[in-house]
Amino acid sequence: MASLLQPDRVVYLVRGEKRIRAPLSQLYFCRYCSELRSLECVSHEVDSHYCPSCLENMPSAEAKLKKNRCANCFDCPCCMHTLSTRATNIPAPVPDDPTKTAMKKAYYLACGFCRWTSRDVGMADKSVASGGWQEPENPQTQRINKLIEYYQQLAHREKQDRDRKKMARRRQCMPLAFSEKYGLGTRLQRQRSGAPISSLSGLSLKEGEEQKEITIEPALALDEVEPLPEDCYTRPISLPEVTTLRQRLLQPDFQPAGASQLHPRHKHLLMKRSLRCRKCEHNLSKPEFNPTSIKFKIQLVAVSYIPEVRIMSIPNLRNMKESQVLLTLTNPVENITHVTLAPCEDEDPDDINSTAKVMVPSKELVLAGKDAAAEYDELAEPQDFQDDPDVVAFRKSNKIGFFIKVIPQKEEDADVTVSFKIRHDFRNLAAPARPSEEGADAAAEAIWLTHHVELRLGPLAP
Repeated sequence: MASLLQPDRVVYLVRGEKRIRAPLSQLYFCRYCSELRSLECVSHEVDSHYCPSCLENMPSAEAKLKKNRCANCFDCPCCMHTLSTRATNIPAPVPDDPTKTAMKKAYYLACGFCRWTSRDVGMADKSVASGGWQEPENPQTQRINKLIEYYQQLAHREKQDRDRKKMARRRQCMPLAFSEKYGLGTRLQRQRSGAPISSLSGLSLKEGEEQKEITIEPALALDEVEPLPEDCYTRPISLPEVTTLRQRLLQPDFQPAGASQLHPRHKHLLMKRSLRCRKCEHNLSKPEFNPTSIKFKIQLVAVSYIPEVRIMSIPNLRNMKESQVLLTLTNPVENITHVTLAPCEDEDPDDINSTAKVMVPSKELVLAGKDAAAEYDELAEPQDFQDDPDVVAFRKSNKIGFFIKVIPQKEEDADVTVSFKIRHDFRNLAAPARPSEEGADAAAEAIWLTHHVELRLGPLAP
């Protein structure tokens, strides 16, 4: 199948905040809005953080405190694979008799891919397998912490100013009788001039408590720099001892120039996120909380609700000549679906990429419901849909193959692109029924959905 490993050859248009064209396998379907959703028009929410190596789960506050890194797992600084703890026996002096030695277990970090070990950079072995490892200290840590405190104070001050202005606008709109009735006018007059109203804003400090001002020293450029070593241009270069650009950027606080300065880095945490529709605020995707589980509590992917169009065979396409293309249409739901195809109008704002004229079947296509056990049931009688052989090439379970006719209009090196509308009925069986006179049957009432589909059929034949 031409689009099995090339999903971007068949794209659907999403009419959200941004008009995005994407494969159906990358889209979501909101059952409450009955519209397609892409990753650009949904809200992303972080559910949990976890380590991909030890699968330790931690809340967002703890992950932020640990800078989104695991405290127990490390990455190899050379090849970025996960490091494992190895045990070995080393001779150690006996405490009672220093002249004698005894074998003692020692633990070190080793990479099973590139054979890097913590001993290569002079890290001391540990006597226990668990616990923290020796880490180099950044000489600029004090300066960075002071900058963080300064900008946190600056952000807090700006927030106070914004909230104070917002509170001042509210007081201007307050009726005079209301303020006098509850004694607000007298209370405002007692305040010191220019002092914030702590009872209203809640932003000022307590009386007698002064906010400590944090000042930072500006960074100064040095006129004198450290000179290069004398053998800089004459010393032969050993490439295995020089770090790559990626290895340096993974350690921005040190940026080691030599392989002997590489130290293991704590493993980055991953997160489980849920997606929410911005229009109705219902969840479109919500994974299980447990990091070991790959299941979803809610997963409204579009391929489970919208008929999927795929390209099965493409003939040689020639300019201004009619060609017949075989497509397949798959029904993902369990009930029978009726599909009608229509070409785009002349001034359709969605049709901006078409380079060929397309003629689609005028008859309605009927798709059988999805039945997982149908292909294993040999005694099941096939349904008779009375298909037109000029339109439907084959039918198998919930999938049919049908023909469309394409006439390329532009003689260019770019791919031939055709667009058409697909209209199908949809019954929302999972959405809660709204109270109405008809009762609960109103929830199963069919609605008709229309989607804009674009096919990229490839270049013209020579």
